[in-house]
Amino acid sequence: MTRITGEWLRAPATARIMAMLLDAGHAAHFVGGCVRNALLGQPVDDIDIATDARPGTVMELAARAGLKAVATGLRHGTVTVIAQGRAHEITTYRQDVETDGRHAQVRFADSLQEDARRRDFTMNALYAEPDGRVIDPLGGLADLRARRVRFIGDAAARIREDHLRILRFFRFHAWYGDPRRKPDAEALAAIAAGLDGLARLSRERVGAETRKLLAAPDPASACATMQRVGVLARIMPGADSRALAPLVQLETAIPPEPIPPEPIRRLAALGGQDLPRALRLSRTEARRLRLLQELTDAGTRPEEIAYRHGAQSAIDVALLRAALHGQPLPDGLARHAKRAAGQVFPLRASDLADRYRGPALGRALREAEQRWIDSGFRLSRDALLAES
Repeated sequence: MTRITGEWLRAPATARIMAMLLDAGHAAHFVGGCVRNALLGQPVDDIDIATDARPGTVMELAARAGLKAVATGLRHGTVTVIAQGRAHEITTYRQDVETDGRHAQVRFADSLQEDARRRDFTMNALYAEPDGRVIDPLGGLADLRARRVRFIGDAAARIREDHLRILRFFRFHAWYGDPRRKPDAEALAAIAAGLDGLARLSRERVGAETRKLLAAPDPASACATMQRVGVLARIMPGADSRALAPLVQLETAIPPEPIPPEPIRRLAALGGQDLPRALRLSRTEARRLRLLQELTDAGTRPEEIAYRHGAQSAIDVALLRAALHGQPLPDGLARHAKRAAGQVFPLRASDLADRYRGPALGRALREAEQRWIDSGFRLSRDALLAES
């Protein structure tokens, strides 16, 4: 029998919430991401619990136990119960009655098996008893062990219920799938047939899923498949995944340690038309994306980029130039970028105020600064004054 383990499973707060349900005669099972990640040996951030108790009952039980309960989604059966500062999302077994391709009307169910059949992927329909024993009603354990992302039942039907599942499929493939294995053929056929449904998704949701996908250690294979079946063109017109695999490989080649995944850098490699609007990027994200794109196509040296925009920007631009244009990575890139980012220009406006006035003073100061940068930050204050 398969079991999950982990400190979160034995935590007193979690045990207290499970006992709250069980002692009242209700079922209580861990479900979804916490079970999946525990089986994979990955961190468990969110604790989801499935139960046959109705939401009102969960609220009453929490009140009796002296625990804070928040009605985060009563219509869909979800109550968040907080114990010792940790949130536990408790959801009543349910079935989808009717959907519009994004939102579902649900009815509460009485069995774990009914609840499992309404979920998206088999690896997300894994449950566990309070002691960690895994319950696998739909064959998700074998799929998880094979790192195979597979829709529950008919893939086309699951997509019609919620078109966001198209993007979730590729995100899950990037995070949990085997990159050497071709994605499930039935799923890809259903996705290709259901592309029009992507237009019904809000840009905020598309952007959120895209960020999560691009934060995976290696999303290159998933993005290439998205391009092949037509998904990439629908959500990011003009995007091209070809530079993503080289970029991911280069991210591991920067000593002294690999560069962590970063969605905006990877978006810059994908390119596309008006990404800030298509993905509802924040102003900060949009500014950073434009900066990386502009600097990647410009001839600015990495040292100057680091000095003006920070060491990480210089590293990101060098990675993008290598991935997109085949330029070699500069030797000692990270070390030199860090050094350049810490430089302080030795002149101030007051140093030249006796020679220049108004706009001329600003130009003279900028020209001196550029000479100093071009010298590799070697020109001294006296040398700069002498040349100004």
